[in-house]
Amino acid sequence: MGDSWVIFLSLTLISAWFVECYTANGQDYRGHQDRTSLDGGRPCLFWNETFEHPYNTLRYPNGEGGLGNHSYCRNPDGDVRPWCYVSDHEDGNNWKFCDIPTCQMPGNLGCFKDSGNPPTLTGNSETSKQLTIQKCISFCRKQRYTLAGMESGYACFCGNDLDYRDHGEAPSTECNHVCFGDQTQPCGGDGRVIIFDTRVGACGGNYTSPASVIYSPDFPDKYGAGRVCYWTIQVPGASSILFNFTFFNIEDQTDMVEMLDGYTNQVVARFDGPNPPREPVNVTGDFVILYFYSDRTNEAQGFAVLYEGKDGGAENEIGDMERSNTSTVDPHLGGITDKSRGKGSGILYVITSSPKKSKQYLPGQWLGPSWTVGHNTWTIYALAALLTLTVIAMVAKLLLHITVKSPTIPSLSSSDSCSQSTVSEPWIIFYRPLQHITLQEEAKNHPRRPQTPWWGN
Repeated sequence: MGDSWVIFLSLTLISAWFVECYTANGQDYRGHQDRTSLDGGRPCLFWNETFEHPYNTLRYPNGEGGLGNHSYCRNPDGDVRPWCYVSDHEDGNNWKFCDIPTCQMPGNLGCFKDSGNPPTLTGNSETSKQLTIQKCISFCRKQRYTLAGMESGYACFCGNDLDYRDHGEAPSTECNHVCFGDQTQPCGGDGRVIIFDTRVGACGGNYTSPASVIYSPDFPDKYGAGRVCYWTIQVPGASSILFNFTFFNIEDQTDMVEMLDGYTNQVVARFDGPNPPREPVNVTGDFVILYFYSDRTNEAQGFAVLYEGKDGGAENEIGDMERSNTSTVDPHLGGITDKSRGKGSGILYVITSSPKKSKQYLPGQWLGPSWTVGHNTWTIYALAALLTLTVIAMVAKLLLHITVKSPTIPSLSSSDSCSQSTVSEPWIIFYRPLQHITLQEEAKNHPRRPQTPWWGN
């Protein structure tokens, strides 16, 4: 491979920020295309008006599969790509696949023509009645090829060259033959080959490009049991790395995804089935390790995470909305250890609401042993009150102890000292007040830590 391949792949992955699908069959598409094709396609029917068909809002009233009071292309039944109902029944079909340019998962390089002479991909090949996208990718990856292509649902081709584009690109709807091993996946067509980057679904890898997409092992197939995978993401010159999980389907709490600081190996964020990522995560630093673990029983669809290195002085290209909904993780902040979360160190660090906002604590938020924000405030008030009462008591004592001077002081040794004194001679009165000051601080029943998905139970 030459530098041209690296540049091309980097541009392809950077453009992944603008795609609308991260699954092979577009089941996650939630875009707004309402025609079967942008170039002369048929208009789609509204899902709330297709009651004579199996998929409609009456049968799926809660937005299942993305259905609603609209006519946008969707894939509610897990077909090979998004589709919609149409009014005219051509060839007896009341539905059509949608050709959506933005609904192409990163790593899917597209659908291309294959005349067979020469073949689009010139490396090794095989055929299988159990072919899936990942089985073809794994076959080519093991032989150190960078490209894997599927054709007619059962044929797999490998290659490294970029000249597959010389054969001509075909519409995505011409690569809709289902894979013989998985009828929810597209595996090319007759004389049409769908090509993937072989890094899709790899268990581990090293990433240094400014932006890329990382998939769970075996993606788009379900990840296998007993998988332990590490990916290193090191972007030279980046002040932080932004992670956006565009797809996340983990079986339960025992299977997990963790982010570790690349220099200290400390866990800075952890996600599992009950605790999925709900917003993009911005990790401070230029080196992050992504860790995935699955136990020996569970299998699920996995995840797709998009990362982008951020320069401290550069503007965020994702937009104001995404900036305001991004969590920032600083690996150098102090954290707590959660021993109840199973595997991993469980060190969860403070996550602020935005990378540009200072850290603000909520009342009752855990700040350390026997301290919360509420406790700290009431302690200051109590100390101030105690100090005020002490000053008042000392001033009162001094006022009561003032001695009025007199020219004659009676002698205690004289037996007639009392008879010799006159009315005009003042007496000296010594008075010691009895002081009892009791301060009792009302106990506060603050919660010890907030219940948010970033903190352990």
